[in-house]
Amino acid sequence: MEVCNGLRQALSKAWRPSVARSRSVDSVRGVTAILRSAVQTTALGVCVGFAALPTARADEPTPPFKPAVSDEAATAVSQMGKTLLARDLSITARTISVYLDEFGQPLHIFHTMKIAVRRPDRIAVEFTGDDGKHDLFYDGKAASVFYPDSKKYMMIPASGDIPSAIDDVTEKLDLDFPLGVLFGGSPDKVLLGDAGAAWQVGTATVDGIECRHLLFSQKSGIDVELWVENNSAATPRRLIVTYPLLQGRPRFIAEFTSWKTQPPLSDAEFTFEPPVGAKKIDLTPAVASGTEGSK
Repeated sequence: MEVCNGLRQALSKAWRPSVARSRSVDSVRGVTAILRSAVQTTALGVCVGFAALPTARADEPTPPFKPAVSDEAATAVSQMGKTLLARDLSITARTISVYLDEFGQPLHIFHTMKIAVRRPDRIAVEFTGDDGKHDLFYDGKAASVFYPDSKKYMMIPASGDIPSAIDDVTEKLDLDFPLGVLFGGSPDKVLLGDAGAAWQVGTATVDGIECRHLLFSQKSGIDVELWVENNSAATPRRLIVTYPLLQGRPRFIAEFTSWKTQPPLSDAEFTFEPPVGAKKIDLTPAVASGTEGSK
C-alpha cells in the first residue's frame, strides 16, 4: 500500500505537468480533471502489477537499491542547485504542455512565463499562453491569482516556502505551476533523490550556449531531460519531463532565458493589489479560510 500511495503522489505532484485552462475562469477545472483521472488510473494499474509479482522468499532478502547516477550528472545537478539558491532570480520560460484530450487527440498548449523569485517565500509569475493570461502572486502571507482579461481574482492565505505555497495554489485554486520545484530549498536533491539512473547523454547548443544534456530515469516513473550550461554555474536552459506511464506519454517542455540575479527585488514585485473594478471570485468557506486541503 505504501508503494501505491507513494507512486500516486509522485505521479500527481512531482514535476506536475501544466495542463490547459479554459478561457472562462468558471470552467478551468475540466482539463485538469482529465489528467488527474489518468494519473490515478495509471497508478492503480501499476499497483495491481506490483501485487501480481511473486513475493521474495524469507531466505532470499532483497538487496538494497543503489541508484546508477553518474558522477557527471551528480556534479552538474549539484552545481545547478547552488546557482538556483540565489536569493533573487528573474527568469523567462517558454513552455509547451503536450497531452491527450478527452477524445484521445494530442494537444499542445504554449505559454510564456515571466518569473520573479525572492527566496525563501516570494514568487510572482506572469502567464501568457494559448489559454489566455493569468498572474500568480505569493508574498509570504497570501497567494493570489489574477485574470486580467476578465478582471477577476482569487486569494487564499498561504505560508511557508515557495513549493508549499505552490501546492496550496494547485490544490485550492486549481492552477498548476510545474516549475515550482526549481525554486525550493534543494532542487538538486529533489531531482537526484528520486533518480533510479542518471547520466550525461552528451553536449548540445541551446540559444548559442554549450550545454550538458542530462537524462534522469526517476523511480516514480517519470523521465526528466535537463540541459544545463557546460560551466561551473550549470544554469538550466532546457527541461523536458515525460510521463511514460500515462496514456499518450504527456510531456512538459520548458526553455529558460534572461536569467538575472541582480538587482535585489522589492516587496512590491510579489504583492497583489486588485485594480479598480476587479471582482473577487468567491471561494468555499473552507478554501477561503485555508482549512481545506491543509497539510
